[in-house]
Amino acid sequence: MSETSSNRPARRGVDVIKDNLKRLPAKPGVYRMFGTKDEVLYVGKARNLKARVSNYARLGGHTQRIAAMIALTARMEFVVTETETEALLLEASLIKSLKPRFNILLRDDKSFPYILIRRDHDYPQILKYRGSKQERGDYFGPFASANAVTRTLDTLQKAFLLRTCEDSVFSQRTRPCMLHQIKRCSAPCVDLVSEEAYTKLADQAADFLKGKATDLQADLASEMEAAAENMEFERAASLRDRIRALAVVRAQQDINPDGIEEADIFSIAMEGGQSAVQVFFIRAGQNWGATIHFPRHEKEETAPEILSAFLVQFYDKRPPPKLVLTNQAPDQGELIAEALELKSNRKVEIRTPQRGDKRELVAQATRNAAEALSRKLAETASQQRLLKDLAKAFDLQGEPKRVEVYDNSHIQGSNAVGGMVVAGPEGFIKGQYRKFNIKDTTLEPGDDYGMMREVMRRRFKRLLKEADEQKVAISELETYPDLVLIDGGLGQLSAVTETLTELGLSADDVTLVSIAKGPDRNAGREKFFRPGKAPFQLPPDTPVLYYLQRLRDEAHRWAIGAHRAKRSADIKSSPLDEIEGIGPSRKKALLHHFGSAKGVSRAKLVDLESVEGINRSLAERIYGHFNGG
Repeated sequence: MSETSSNRPARRGVDVIKDNLKRLPAKPGVYRMFGTKDEVLYVGKARNLKARVSNYARLGGHTQRIAAMIALTARMEFVVTETETEALLLEASLIKSLKPRFNILLRDDKSFPYILIRRDHDYPQILKYRGSKQERGDYFGPFASANAVTRTLDTLQKAFLLRTCEDSVFSQRTRPCMLHQIKRCSAPCVDLVSEEAYTKLADQAADFLKGKATDLQADLASEMEAAAENMEFERAASLRDRIRALAVVRAQQDINPDGIEEADIFSIAMEGGQSAVQVFFIRAGQNWGATIHFPRHEKEETAPEILSAFLVQFYDKRPPPKLVLTNQAPDQGELIAEALELKSNRKVEIRTPQRGDKRELVAQATRNAAEALSRKLAETASQQRLLKDLAKAFDLQGEPKRVEVYDNSHIQGSNAVGGMVVAGPEGFIKGQYRKFNIKDTTLEPGDDYGMMREVMRRRFKRLLKEADEQKVAISELETYPDLVLIDGGLGQLSAVTETLTELGLSADDVTLVSIAKGPDRNAGREKFFRPGKAPFQLPPDTPVLYYLQRLRDEAHRWAIGAHRAKRSADIKSSPLDEIEGIGPSRKKALLHHFGSAKGVSRAKLVDLESVEGINRSLAERIYGHFNGG
């Protein structure tokens, strides 16, 4: 909405804001502030857009962060909403999708797992579930982690003997599987339990997950006593084992949620300008795990401000419980509760308890948050020391904010993949990892230099394109590496240097280092190569050397994982599947012999015949398929 003129530079900062104020209504809505590169700087909401935005037009009285944000603003956009509540929900959604530089951000936004008892089969299956709730059945959650679900499922199997196998496996069983042998499944697949009895087990499991554990244990105890009196000792023993399993689940609760049926507990701890938010999940009167988050924010943000932004983003894609407990009252708590009610169509209460059991639960979460933050700060300090040593080892101008590490993986040239991992001041940045499927068909099998050339060409071509689109120098990009590490020796380094030179980049533009394994692949004796400099080694048993080994090993792990996934997909689906007479065994033999389906397509007739299980007739059929015969 800002204007430009050929006679004067484009307006920025307060001028842009004042210009927009002329057209703003006094209504609720959301505003976005953009920088000169059209990057989103900030997303905010307002009950009155005109009044809120006019605050930015004032000279003075702003925090350093807000003043910097105003100065960088090149244009603004606005969305008018019916209510402030709608504006709050829209703001949260935009912040999560756009990740503006000056907003408080919930970094870890993974989906949480549920337990599902599927009800679309005569014999319900119990399983771990993520995603939209499209399957017909009973959903229980969210659980804090996959491990929390796995532990609970493991015990539920012992207590209720429900199947976990897929329908395709269930329908093909002719005898009980190992889970039945170890008393974790009632074997409905081979009719060792009636449909009625099995349905009762599924209903009992659902009751337990709904919080009816005490009544259920009492009922099972009565059944056990009755079975013992009737001298049905085997049945009594089975019921006893189920009661013990239920007791184990209840004993695993590491907080005591007595009197709370359904709630999420949020506690924030702050130190050194950073914060940690501990979350406990309580459903059906049971603790279903905990998770820790480290929001991104500026140092001057307060705990109520951080908690407010955190809550709205946390529930953007998740259903809120009836009760939300916090250790500090979030800013605009009533508005947030109203927004959550609008999303969930039920009453939601946000409380900061001052006494009783609920206060003790919140206090425990606060202690956990403080301990997690202390560990995080210690790790950050250690990481900063390592980066400082890394800068000294490789003559960098300052501590690197982004380190990229590259490695390749293949088997005799087949399923070749290049991998890139990224590290920074807070450790590995896994969301920035990339894999490169090698596409150059002219490469000789196993040409590591050629693979590295392709990976680097594609990576830095993309960076050059982004820099051109944003009209900035390539080194100004946020994703531009301060240091590039290559797993290999002088040959790999030369290949990369040549490739970057072809792209117009020099040693002054990119700091390149290759890491060659020591003699006999001896860790601790690695040799380092840099363009135009003599190779050197770092002193053994130094932290920076261990750190470099970790970086290299992570790149190796990532590349191998990508290669294995590609190889697995190639084995499962390939052009060989189209050839009559090629089953799994023969396909596997061909792929092992020639390395890939492409290798099979280039093979001569005599070479095809040399593969175990391939006779003359089948070899001619394979050859004809690929050569038009």
